[in-house]
Amino acid sequence: MAIGGYTAPIQELIDQLGRLPGIGPKSAQRIAFHLLKAPAGDVEELSAAIDEAKRSVRFCRRCCNLATDDLCDICGDPRREESLICVVEDPRDVVAFERTGEFKGLYHVLHGAINPMEGVGPDQLRMAELLRRVGDEPVTEVIVGTNPNLEGEATAMYVASVLAPLGVSVTRLASGLPVGGDLEYADELTLGRALAGRRDILRD
Repeated sequence: MAIGGYTAPIQELIDQLGRLPGIGPKSAQRIAFHLLKAPAGDVEELSAAIDEAKRSVRFCRRCCNLATDDLCDICGDPRREESLICVVEDPRDVVAFERTGEFKGLYHVLHGAINPMEGVGPDQLRMAELLRRVGDEPVTEVIVGTNPNLEGEATAMYVASVLAPLGVSVTRLASGLPVGGDLEYADELTLGRALAGRRDILRD
């Protein structure tokens, strides 16, 4: 062991793990030592899975969701309702909605929410792609499914203000979702009820 700490390879592994979201210094150390004690085959499989995901996963050219082809599975499904788009912040939110079994339309992933404190404005989101879809596709309603927190509400109001002049109905998820929470942690029943009871944003 190096004086005052771990040897360079171990410290580098801990530092890299610590850069992952939600991983603090103690968690990074535990994961690092778990990997060091694990069989070499397990570590190689993990490394191969990461390499394969980075190599094969891309963004759907239509909705910006994660995909392995030009279109994601949802956009490529002819049974989905093209007139209905649910706008979400993150690909994980798509999974949350799909678990409810209630939504039969398409999605659009913004990859973030408006947050001036973090330097995130509309230009950093996939708004241009959304505007293009509303203009080119037979969209009649856009459901804003951003998180029920300050950033999500600001994003919802911005989306509504931009889309309203285009003649589409813009609705927001109904109550039932806790303010300040994240969609990925909502249970299927709560999220399904919120989806069914969505409301028009600009008429509130």
